[in-house]
Amino acid sequence: MTVVEPFGLSVQDRDLTRDVQAGLEAVEAALGEAVKSDVPFITVTASHLLEAGGKRFRPLLLLLAAQFGDPGAPGVVPAAVVVELTHLATLYHDDVMDEAPVRRGAPSANSRWDNSVAILTGDFLFSRASQVLADLGPEAVRMQAEAFERLVTGQILETRGPGPEMDPLLHYLDVLEGKTGSLIAVACRIGALMAGAEPWLVDTLGEFGERIGIAFQLADDVLDIASDGHESGKTPGTDLREGVPTLPTLLLQQMPADPADPDDTRLRELLEQDLSDDEAHAEALRLLRRHPALERARRETLRHAEEARALLASLPDCAAKAALEGLCDAVAIRTM
Repeated sequence: MTVVEPFGLSVQDRDLTRDVQAGLEAVEAALGEAVKSDVPFITVTASHLLEAGGKRFRPLLLLLAAQFGDPGAPGVVPAAVVVELTHLATLYHDDVMDEAPVRRGAPSANSRWDNSVAILTGDFLFSRASQVLADLGPEAVRMQAEAFERLVTGQILETRGPGPEMDPLLHYLDVLEGKTGSLIAVACRIGALMAGAEPWLVDTLGEFGERIGIAFQLADDVLDIASDGHESGKTPGTDLREGVPTLPTLLLQQMPADPADPDDTRLRELLEQDLSDDEAHAEALRLLRRHPALERARRETLRHAEEARALLASLPDCAAKAALEGLCDAVAIRTM
């Protein structure tokens, strides 16, 4: 068994392991070339997040989806570059909107330089993605354009927030489908397309990508509360401290208050307060870890992972299918 990052994906087939690792190396090399500019300063800013690392989850899924056709087809690696460049570009813009000081353990571009540089660098990466995409054909261009529209729509929905008559949880899931699911879905879809897979395989893999992408984001929500920080690499309760709504807190808000339970009452009081204070934050985190809402969040996450797994049932049996099923298992492991 070979472990291929990200998320400790186990691949039990030597040929698939070799193909995927070689593909990821080719993608990394192509990304390094794509961020270069005739203007040295732009090369520095565009390389900033690339050099900080990253999971390369989208290229990995794209390479696995390509296994259902010809994984060596000439458009496969460039398609992975397009998807990852798009993802990187959105990170530059996200950090400006979130006023984030750190990204991937390094100073964010907006904190190292300024907001204008970060925004324009993101635009530069979008333009480079478009250049690579132009050589992949009109169907690939259409797929990427539709995914990008959904991604931006999800970001706008998040920025606007739920309306007064809207269910905050449903709004949150709509945001995830756009911001997270759309680009992971197109990674699977365009990978299969470039490999010449049959149309029904392209569609099925795209639907799988969306489901598993949302499941991993929901698993992150659970980990933000339940993890001690070692396995997730994040400080526990980061979203909680910043007042960012996530699955556990949104589910708690849907549950009726229990006046007979002092911990439930106290937790709801804390969630209405500023949790930047370390003592209040630690108390809220402790109470939320014991609250039934966290277990409900785990079950909801696993439901999305099982929906993703069910989509794989119709795919032909092969090592790539087993690897994708392993991703569904990884969601369960992460939420335990």
